[in-house]
Amino acid sequence: MRTPTLQYLYLQKPITMVIVICIISVLPWIGMGDFSLKGEPYTAVAVSMLETGNWVLPQAAGGETIYQPPLGQWLIAAFSLPQGHVSKFTACLPSALAFILLIGFTLVFFGKRLRFQQAFIATLLLITSLGMHRTAMQPRADMLLAAFVVIGLFQLYRWEDQRELKGLPVGIPLLLGCAVLTQGMTRGLLLPLFVFGIYLSMLRKYSRLIQFKALLYAGISSLFLPLLWYIAAWKQGGDAFLNAMLACWGKEDGNLIASLFILPALHLLKLLAGFAPWVLFFFFSLFGCRLYKPAKSAKKILTECREHIRTMEKEKLLSLVASVCITCFYFIMDPGSYVITPAYPFIAIFLAQYALYITEYRTKVTRVFAAFMATITAASLAIIGLSIAKVPSRIAQSQPLQTIAEHLSDLFAAHSGLTIFTFAFLLVTLATTYYQMFKKINIKILYATIALTFAAHLLIDGISQTFIY
Repeated sequence: MRTPTLQYLYLQKPITMVIVICIISVLPWIGMGDFSLKGEPYTAVAVSMLETGNWVLPQAAGGETIYQPPLGQWLIAAFSLPQGHVSKFTACLPSALAFILLIGFTLVFFGKRLRFQQAFIATLLLITSLGMHRTAMQPRADMLLAAFVVIGLFQLYRWEDQRELKGLPVGIPLLLGCAVLTQGMTRGLLLPLFVFGIYLSMLRKYSRLIQFKALLYAGISSLFLPLLWYIAAWKQGGDAFLNAMLACWGKEDGNLIASLFILPALHLLKLLAGFAPWVLFFFFSLFGCRLYKPAKSAKKILTECREHIRTMEKEKLLSLVASVCITCFYFIMDPGSYVITPAYPFIAIFLAQYALYITEYRTKVTRVFAAFMATITAASLAIIGLSIAKVPSRIAQSQPLQTIAEHLSDLFAAHSGLTIFTFAFLLVTLATTYYQMFKKINIKILYATIALTFAAHLLIDGISQTFIY
Protein backbone atom coordinates (compact mmCIF):
# COMPACT_ATOMS: atom_id res chain seq x y z
CA MET A 1 0.00 0.00 0.00
CA ARG A 2 1.32 3.43 -0.90
CA THR A 3 2.05 5.63 2.12
CA PRO A 4 0.17 8.95 2.12
CA THR A 5 2.37 11.95 1.39
CA LEU A 6 1.90 13.66 4.75
CA GLN A 7 2.52 10.43 6.63
CA TYR A 8 5.67 9.82 4.57
CA LEU A 9 6.97 13.31 5.31
CA TYR A 10 6.26 12.89 9.02
CA LEU A 11 8.00 9.53 9.21
CA GLN A 12 10.90 10.09 6.80
CA LYS A 13 11.40 13.86 6.45
CA PRO A 14 9.99 15.49 9.62
CA ILE A 15 12.58 18.29 9.79
CA THR A 16 12.07 19.16 6.13
CA MET A 17 8.33 19.10 6.63
CA VAL A 18 8.49 21.49 9.61
CA ILE A 19 10.85 23.87 7.83
CA VAL A 20 8.55 23.98 4.80
CA ILE A 21 5.62 24.72 7.09
CA CYS A 22 7.61 27.55 8.69
CA ILE A 23 8.51 28.99 5.29
CA ILE A 24 4.88 28.91 4.15
CA SER A 25 3.69 30.51 7.39
CA VAL A 26 5.89 33.63 7.19
CA LEU A 27 7.82 34.25 3.98
CA PRO A 28 4.90 34.79 1.54
CA TRP A 29 3.30 37.37 3.83
CA ILE A 30 6.06 39.59 5.20
CA GLY A 31 6.27 41.59 1.97
CA MET A 32 2.54 42.26 1.58
CA GLY A 33 1.00 45.66 2.13
CA ASP A 34 2.40 49.16 2.34
CA PHE A 35 5.43 49.88 4.46
CA SER A 36 6.30 53.10 6.25
CA LEU A 37 9.40 53.98 8.24
CA LYS A 38 7.38 56.29 10.47
CA GLY A 39 7.41 55.04 14.04
CA GLU A 40 10.08 52.48 13.18
CA PRO A 41 13.34 53.69 14.78
CA TYR A 42 14.71 50.13 14.64
CA THR A 43 14.42 49.98 10.84
CA ALA A 44 15.51 53.62 10.47
CA VAL A 45 19.01 52.64 11.65
CA ALA A 46 19.33 50.23 8.71
CA VAL A 47 18.17 52.99 6.36
CA SER A 48 20.88 55.25 7.78
CA MET A 49 23.47 52.56 7.09
CA LEU A 50 22.50 52.40 3.43
CA GLU A 51 22.31 56.18 3.00
CA THR A 52 25.51 57.17 4.83
CA GLY A 53 27.64 54.05 4.46
CA ASN A 54 28.37 54.14 8.21
CA TRP A 55 27.81 50.60 9.49
CA VAL A 56 29.66 51.00 12.79
CA LEU A 57 27.73 53.81 14.49
CA PRO A 58 24.84 54.95 12.29
CA GLN A 59 22.39 57.62 13.30
CA ALA A 60 19.06 56.61 14.80
CA ALA A 61 15.77 58.41 14.15
CA GLY A 62 16.12 62.10 14.98
CA GLY A 63 19.90 62.06 14.65
CA GLU A 64 20.46 60.43 18.05
CA THR A 65 23.50 58.26 18.77
CA ILE A 66 22.73 54.55 19.05
CA TYR A 67 23.99 52.63 22.04
CA GLN A 68 22.67 49.12 21.32
CA PRO A 69 24.70 46.71 19.14
CA PRO A 70 23.11 46.78 15.65
CA LEU A 71 23.31 43.16 14.46
CA GLY A 72 19.63 43.13 13.49
CA GLN A 73 20.02 46.36 11.54
CA TRP A 74 23.16 45.00 9.87
CA LEU A 75 21.15 42.05 8.56
CA ILE A 76 18.34 44.30 7.35
CA ALA A 77 20.83 46.56 5.57
CA ALA A 78 22.66 43.57 4.07
CA PHE A 79 19.42 42.06 2.72
CA SER A 80 18.41 45.50 1.38
CA LEU A 81 21.77 46.25 -0.21
CA PRO A 82 21.06 44.59 -3.61
CA GLN A 83 17.93 46.69 -4.17
CA GLY A 84 19.38 49.83 -2.60
CA HIS A 85 16.55 50.55 -0.14
CA VAL A 86 14.78 48.99 2.82
CA SER A 87 11.45 47.36 2.00
CA LYS A 88 8.97 45.62 4.22
CA PHE A 89 10.21 42.23 3.04
CA THR A 90 13.88 42.91 3.79
CA ALA A 91 13.01 44.57 7.11
CA CYS A 92 11.10 41.48 8.32
CA LEU A 93 13.36 38.88 6.67
CA PRO A 94 15.86 38.53 9.59
CA SER A 95 13.03 37.76 12.02
CA ALA A 96 11.45 35.28 9.61
CA LEU A 97 14.73 33.44 8.99
CA ALA A 98 15.50 33.38 12.72
CA PHE A 99 12.05 31.89 13.33
CA ILE A 100 12.68 29.13 10.78
CA LEU A 101 16.10 28.30 12.27
CA LEU A 102 14.73 28.33 15.81
CA ILE A 103 11.91 25.91 15.00
CA GLY A 104 14.28 23.60 13.08
CA PHE A 105 16.87 23.46 15.87
CA THR A 106 14.16 22.95 18.48
CA LEU A 107 12.83 19.90 16.65
CA VAL A 108 16.31 18.46 16.12
CA PHE A 109 17.37 19.00 19.74
CA PHE A 110 14.29 17.63 21.48
CA GLY A 111 13.44 15.11 18.76
CA LYS A 112 16.69 13.22 19.41
CA ARG A 113 16.34 13.24 23.19
CA LEU A 114 12.64 13.03 24.00
CA ARG A 115 9.61 11.31 22.53
CA PHE A 116 9.68 12.49 18.93
CA GLN A 117 5.94 13.01 18.71
CA GLN A 118 6.14 15.32 21.71
CA ALA A 119 8.89 17.38 20.08
CA PHE A 120 7.00 17.47 16.78
CA ILE A 121 3.79 18.69 18.39
CA ALA A 122 5.76 21.27 20.39
CA THR A 123 7.14 22.78 17.19
CA LEU A 124 3.66 22.84 15.64
CA LEU A 125 2.32 24.62 18.71
CA LEU A 126 5.10 27.19 18.34
CA ILE A 127 4.39 27.73 14.65
CA THR A 128 0.67 28.27 15.23
CA SER A 129 0.90 30.28 18.46
CA LEU A 130 -0.02 33.93 18.24
CA GLY A 131 3.03 35.32 20.03
CA MET A 132 5.68 33.46 18.06
CA HIS A 133 3.89 33.99 14.76
CA ARG A 134 3.47 37.72 15.32
CA THR A 135 7.09 38.19 16.42
CA ALA A 136 8.37 36.28 13.39
CA MET A 137 6.70 38.77 11.03
CA GLN A 138 7.82 42.03 12.61
CA PRO A 139 10.94 44.15 11.96
CA ARG A 140 12.24 43.72 15.50
CA ALA A 141 15.16 42.03 17.22
CA ASP A 142 13.08 39.80 19.52
CA MET A 143 12.98 36.72 17.31
CA LEU A 144 16.63 37.12 16.35
CA LEU A 145 17.60 37.27 20.03
CA ALA A 146 15.44 34.23 20.82
CA ALA A 147 17.14 32.18 18.11
CA PHE A 148 20.64 32.98 19.38
CA VAL A 149 19.75 32.47 23.06
CA VAL A 150 17.79 29.23 22.62
CA ILE A 151 20.28 27.62 20.22
CA GLY A 152 23.08 28.84 22.48
CA LEU A 153 21.45 27.05 25.43
CA PHE A 154 21.19 23.92 23.30
CA GLN A 155 24.93 24.12 22.63
CA LEU A 156 25.67 24.71 26.32
CA TYR A 157 23.65 21.59 27.13
CA ARG A 158 25.62 19.55 24.58
CA TRP A 159 28.87 20.91 26.02
CA GLU A 160 27.97 19.51 29.43
CA ASP A 161 26.32 16.33 28.20
CA GLN A 162 28.95 15.24 25.68
CA ARG A 163 32.17 16.89 26.87
CA GLU A 164 31.48 17.38 30.59
CA LEU A 165 32.48 21.08 30.38
CA LYS A 166 35.85 20.34 28.79
CA GLY A 167 37.10 22.12 25.67
CA LEU A 168 34.70 24.98 25.03
CA PRO A 169 33.09 24.54 21.56
CA VAL A 170 33.49 27.53 19.26
CA GLY A 171 29.77 27.61 18.54
CA ILE A 172 28.93 28.79 22.08
CA PRO A 173 30.87 32.10 22.00
CA LEU A 174 29.70 32.72 18.44
CA LEU A 175 26.02 32.29 19.31
CA LEU A 176 26.13 34.17 22.59
CA GLY A 177 28.32 36.86 21.04
CA CYS A 178 25.73 37.36 18.30
CA ALA A 179 23.04 37.49 21.00
CA VAL A 180 24.95 40.33 22.70
CA LEU A 181 25.26 42.11 19.35
CA THR A 182 21.48 41.81 18.96
CA GLN A 183 20.10 43.19 22.23
CA GLY A 184 22.96 43.85 24.62
CA MET A 185 24.84 41.99 27.31
CA THR A 186 22.01 41.52 29.82
CA ARG A 187 19.60 39.66 27.57
CA GLY A 188 22.19 38.16 25.23
CA LEU A 189 24.81 36.85 27.68
CA LEU A 190 23.92 37.16 31.36
CA LEU A 191 20.47 35.60 30.91
CA PRO A 192 21.58 32.36 29.15
CA LEU A 193 24.58 31.97 31.47
CA PHE A 194 22.30 32.42 34.47
CA VAL A 195 19.99 29.72 33.14
CA PHE A 196 22.91 27.39 32.48
CA GLY A 197 24.39 28.07 35.93
CA ILE A 198 21.11 27.15 37.67
CA TYR A 199 20.91 24.04 35.50
CA LEU A 200 24.44 22.96 36.50
CA SER A 201 23.65 23.53 40.16
CA MET A 202 20.55 21.34 39.97
CA LEU A 203 22.50 18.56 38.29
CA ARG A 204 24.65 18.14 41.43
CA LYS A 205 27.43 16.77 39.27
CA TYR A 206 30.13 19.43 39.38
CA SER A 207 31.77 21.41 42.15
CA ARG A 208 31.13 25.11 42.55
CA LEU A 209 34.62 25.87 41.25
CA ILE A 210 34.08 23.91 38.03
CA GLN A 211 30.71 25.57 37.49
CA PHE A 212 32.23 29.01 38.03
CA LYS A 213 35.09 28.30 35.62
CA ALA A 214 32.70 27.02 32.95
CA LEU A 215 30.51 30.11 33.18
CA LEU A 216 33.56 32.40 33.27
CA TYR A 217 35.15 30.84 30.19
CA ALA A 218 31.88 30.89 28.27
CA GLY A 219 31.19 34.48 29.28
CA ILE A 220 34.64 35.90 28.52
CA SER A 221 34.93 34.13 25.17
CA SER A 222 31.46 35.37 24.18
CA LEU A 223 32.53 38.99 24.70
CA PHE A 224 35.15 38.94 21.95
CA LEU A 225 32.81 39.69 19.04
CA PRO A 226 30.80 42.39 20.87
CA LEU A 227 34.00 44.10 22.07
CA LEU A 228 35.06 44.59 18.47
CA TRP A 229 31.95 46.67 17.86
CA TYR A 230 32.07 48.49 21.20
CA ILE A 231 35.68 49.53 20.61
CA ALA A 232 34.98 50.64 17.05
CA ALA A 233 31.86 52.53 18.16
CA TRP A 234 33.76 54.24 21.00
CA LYS A 235 36.54 55.31 18.63
CA GLN A 236 33.99 56.81 16.25
CA GLY A 237 31.45 58.20 18.73
CA GLY A 238 33.72 59.16 21.61
CA ASP A 239 32.11 60.58 24.74
CA ALA A 240 28.72 60.94 23.07
CA PHE A 241 28.52 57.18 22.59
CA LEU A 242 29.63 56.48 26.17
CA ASN A 243 27.11 58.98 27.57
CA ALA A 244 24.28 57.46 25.54
CA MET A 245 25.23 53.95 26.69
CA LEU A 246 25.45 55.00 30.37
CA ALA A 247 22.14 56.82 30.11
CA CYS A 248 20.56 53.65 28.73
CA TRP A 249 21.87 51.60 31.66
CA GLY A 250 20.49 54.15 34.11
CA LYS A 251 17.12 54.00 32.39
CA GLU A 252 17.08 50.21 32.59
CA ASP A 253 17.84 50.35 36.32
CA GLY A 254 14.87 52.66 36.80
CA ASN A 255 12.68 50.28 34.87
CA LEU A 256 13.89 47.46 37.08
CA ILE A 257 12.86 49.25 40.26
CA ALA A 258 9.52 50.32 38.83
CA SER A 259 8.71 46.89 37.43
CA LEU A 260 8.93 45.32 40.90
CA PHE A 261 5.61 47.00 41.72
CA ILE A 262 3.78 45.83 38.60
CA LEU A 263 1.26 43.09 39.20
CA PRO A 264 2.57 39.71 37.97
CA ALA A 265 -0.92 38.93 36.71
CA LEU A 266 -0.48 41.40 33.85
CA HIS A 267 2.69 39.64 32.72
CA LEU A 268 1.00 36.27 33.04
CA LEU A 269 -1.77 37.44 30.74
CA LYS A 270 0.83 38.44 28.15
CA LEU A 271 2.43 35.01 28.41
CA LEU A 272 -0.90 33.24 28.01
CA ALA A 273 -1.94 35.46 25.11
CA GLY A 274 1.25 34.52 23.29
CA PHE A 275 0.13 30.87 23.24
CA ALA A 276 -3.34 31.63 21.88
CA PRO A 277 -5.37 29.78 20.71
CA TRP A 278 -3.82 26.76 22.45
CA VAL A 279 -4.28 28.30 25.87
CA LEU A 280 -8.01 27.69 25.32
CA PHE A 281 -7.31 24.02 24.66
CA PHE A 282 -5.61 23.65 28.05
CA PHE A 283 -8.31 25.77 29.67
CA PHE A 284 -10.98 23.40 28.37
CA SER A 285 -9.11 20.51 29.99
CA LEU A 286 -9.74 21.99 33.43
CA PHE A 287 -13.45 21.26 33.16
CA GLY A 288 -14.33 17.88 34.56
CA CYS A 289 -11.27 17.66 36.79
CA ARG A 290 -12.02 16.16 40.16
CA LEU A 291 -10.87 17.96 43.28
CA TYR A 292 -9.85 15.83 46.22
CA LYS A 293 -8.16 16.38 49.52
CA PRO A 294 -4.52 15.25 49.37
CA ALA A 295 -3.63 12.40 51.68
CA LYS A 296 -0.12 13.76 52.22
CA SER A 297 0.98 16.87 54.03
CA ALA A 298 2.07 19.96 52.14
CA LYS A 299 5.66 19.53 53.31
CA LYS A 300 5.80 15.97 52.01
CA ILE A 301 4.27 17.00 48.69
CA LEU A 302 6.88 19.73 48.27
CA THR A 303 9.65 17.27 49.13
CA GLU A 304 8.40 14.79 46.53
CA CYS A 305 8.12 17.53 43.90
CA ARG A 306 11.67 18.64 44.63
CA GLU A 307 12.95 15.08 44.29
CA HIS A 308 10.98 14.61 41.08
CA ILE A 309 12.56 17.72 39.60
CA ARG A 310 16.04 16.55 40.55
CA THR A 311 15.52 13.12 39.00
CA MET A 312 13.77 14.21 35.80
CA GLU A 313 15.42 13.86 32.40
CA LYS A 314 18.19 16.36 31.77
CA GLU A 315 16.44 17.79 28.71
CA LYS A 316 13.27 18.46 30.68
CA LEU A 317 15.29 19.85 33.59
CA LEU A 318 16.95 22.35 31.26
CA SER A 319 13.54 23.23 29.81
CA LEU A 320 12.05 23.74 33.27
CA VAL A 321 14.94 25.92 34.44
CA ALA A 322 14.92 27.96 31.23
CA SER A 323 11.14 28.44 31.31
CA VAL A 324 11.13 29.69 34.91
CA CYS A 325 14.31 31.80 34.78
CA ILE A 326 13.63 33.48 31.44
CA THR A 327 10.00 34.18 32.32
CA CYS A 328 10.92 35.70 35.69
CA PHE A 329 13.68 37.74 34.06
CA TYR A 330 11.28 39.27 31.54
CA PHE A 331 8.68 39.86 34.24
CA ILE A 332 11.20 41.97 36.18
CA MET A 333 13.55 43.46 33.57
CA ASP A 334 11.29 43.94 30.56
CA PRO A 335 7.70 44.60 31.69
CA GLY A 336 6.77 46.17 28.36
CA SER A 337 7.64 43.11 26.30
CA TYR A 338 4.70 41.66 24.38
CA VAL A 339 6.03 38.12 24.17
CA ILE A 340 8.71 36.28 26.15
CA THR A 341 10.13 34.75 23.00
CA PRO A 342 13.21 32.89 24.34
CA ALA A 343 11.10 30.95 26.85
CA TYR A 344 8.51 29.71 24.38
CA PRO A 345 10.37 26.68 22.94
CA PHE A 346 11.03 25.34 26.43
CA ILE A 347 7.47 25.95 27.62
CA ALA A 348 6.10 24.32 24.46
CA ILE A 349 7.78 21.02 25.37
CA PHE A 350 5.68 20.71 28.52
CA LEU A 351 2.56 21.92 26.74
CA ALA A 352 3.06 19.26 24.07
CA GLN A 353 3.41 16.61 26.75
CA TYR A 354 0.18 17.79 28.36
CA ALA A 355 -1.54 17.91 24.96
CA LEU A 356 -0.62 14.28 24.37
CA TYR A 357 -1.95 13.37 27.81
CA ILE A 358 -5.24 15.13 27.08
CA THR A 359 -5.49 13.42 23.70
CA GLU A 360 -4.90 9.98 25.18
CA TYR A 361 -6.82 10.18 28.46
CA ARG A 362 -9.24 13.14 28.14
CA THR A 363 -10.64 12.39 24.71
CA LYS A 364 -13.73 14.59 25.03
CA VAL A 365 -11.56 17.69 25.55
CA THR A 366 -9.84 17.18 22.20
CA ARG A 367 -13.16 16.82 20.41
CA VAL A 368 -14.77 19.78 22.16
CA PHE A 369 -11.86 22.06 21.34
CA ALA A 370 -11.84 20.86 17.73
CA ALA A 371 -15.56 21.57 17.50
CA PHE A 372 -15.02 25.00 19.04
CA MET A 373 -12.24 25.94 16.58
CA ALA A 374 -14.21 24.57 13.64
CA THR A 375 -17.31 26.52 14.64
CA ILE A 376 -15.37 29.77 15.04
CA THR A 377 -13.67 29.22 11.69
CA ALA A 378 -16.94 28.41 9.92
CA ALA A 379 -18.55 31.54 11.34
CA SER A 380 -15.58 33.64 10.22
CA LEU A 381 -15.75 32.17 6.73
CA ALA A 382 -19.44 33.00 6.58
CA ILE A 383 -18.69 36.60 7.52
CA ILE A 384 -15.97 36.79 4.89
CA GLY A 385 -18.35 35.37 2.31
CA LEU A 386 -20.96 37.96 3.14
CA SER A 387 -18.29 40.67 2.97
CA ILE A 388 -17.27 39.55 -0.50
CA ALA A 389 -20.88 39.80 -1.56
CA LYS A 390 -21.01 43.21 0.15
CA VAL A 391 -24.05 42.19 2.13
CA PRO A 392 -22.88 43.90 5.36
CA SER A 393 -22.40 47.17 3.51
CA ARG A 394 -26.04 47.04 2.49
CA ILE A 395 -27.55 46.12 5.84
CA ALA A 396 -25.06 47.54 8.33
CA GLN A 397 -25.78 50.94 9.74
CA SER A 398 -22.36 51.50 11.36
CA GLN A 399 -19.47 52.86 9.38
CA PRO A 400 -16.82 50.46 10.90
CA LEU A 401 -18.69 47.41 9.62
CA GLN A 402 -18.95 48.93 6.17
CA THR A 403 -15.21 49.71 6.19
CA ILE A 404 -14.31 46.14 7.17
CA ALA A 405 -16.57 44.76 4.46
CA GLU A 406 -15.00 47.00 1.83
CA HIS A 407 -11.49 46.00 2.96
CA LEU A 408 -12.28 42.30 2.73
CA SER A 409 -13.83 42.72 -0.68
CA ASP A 410 -10.83 44.73 -1.91
CA LEU A 411 -8.47 42.12 -0.52
CA PHE A 412 -9.88 39.31 -2.60
CA ALA A 413 -9.91 41.56 -5.63
CA ALA A 414 -6.30 42.76 -5.22
CA HIS A 415 -4.70 39.47 -4.17
CA SER A 416 -6.99 36.98 -5.81
CA GLY A 417 -4.50 34.18 -6.47
CA LEU A 418 -2.80 33.81 -3.11
CA THR A 419 -5.84 34.74 -1.07
CA ILE A 420 -8.19 32.37 -2.90
CA PHE A 421 -5.64 29.58 -2.40
CA THR A 422 -5.49 30.19 1.36
CA PHE A 423 -9.26 30.45 1.46
CA ALA A 424 -9.59 27.08 -0.28
CA PHE A 425 -6.91 25.55 1.97
CA LEU A 426 -8.85 26.72 5.01
CA LEU A 427 -12.01 25.09 3.66
CA VAL A 428 -10.14 21.81 3.16
CA THR A 429 -8.71 21.84 6.70
CA LEU A 430 -12.13 22.75 8.09
CA ALA A 431 -13.72 19.81 6.29
CA THR A 432 -10.91 17.54 7.48
CA THR A 433 -11.44 18.62 11.07
CA TYR A 434 -15.17 17.87 10.88
CA TYR A 435 -14.40 14.52 9.27
CA GLN A 436 -11.87 13.50 11.95
CA MET A 437 -14.28 14.47 14.71
CA PHE A 438 -16.45 11.51 13.72
CA LYS A 439 -13.49 9.12 13.91
CA LYS A 440 -12.03 7.42 16.98
CA ILE A 441 -8.36 8.38 16.59
CA ASN A 442 -7.96 11.42 18.81
CA ILE A 443 -4.39 12.23 17.80
CA LYS A 444 -5.63 12.80 14.25
CA ILE A 445 -8.22 15.21 15.62
CA LEU A 446 -5.40 17.14 17.32
CA TYR A 447 -3.35 17.24 14.12
CA ALA A 448 -6.42 18.33 12.14
CA THR A 449 -7.05 21.15 14.64
CA ILE A 450 -3.42 22.25 14.33
CA ALA A 451 -3.76 22.27 10.54
CA LEU A 452 -6.97 24.29 10.85
CA THR A 453 -5.22 26.84 13.06
CA PHE A 454 -2.32 27.03 10.61
CA ALA A 455 -4.68 27.64 7.69
CA ALA A 456 -6.53 30.31 9.69
CA HIS A 457 -3.20 32.04 10.34
CA LEU A 458 -2.49 32.13 6.61
CA LEU A 459 -5.82 33.75 5.79
CA ILE A 460 -5.54 36.21 8.67
CA ASP A 461 -2.03 37.13 7.50
CA GLY A 462 -3.35 37.76 4.02
CA ILE A 463 -5.92 40.16 5.46
CA SER A 464 -3.94 41.87 8.21
CA GLN A 465 -0.66 42.29 6.35
CA THR A 466 -2.51 44.08 3.56
CA PHE A 467 -4.05 46.77 5.74
CA ILE A 468 -1.58 47.01 8.62
CA TYR A 469 1.47 49.20 7.96
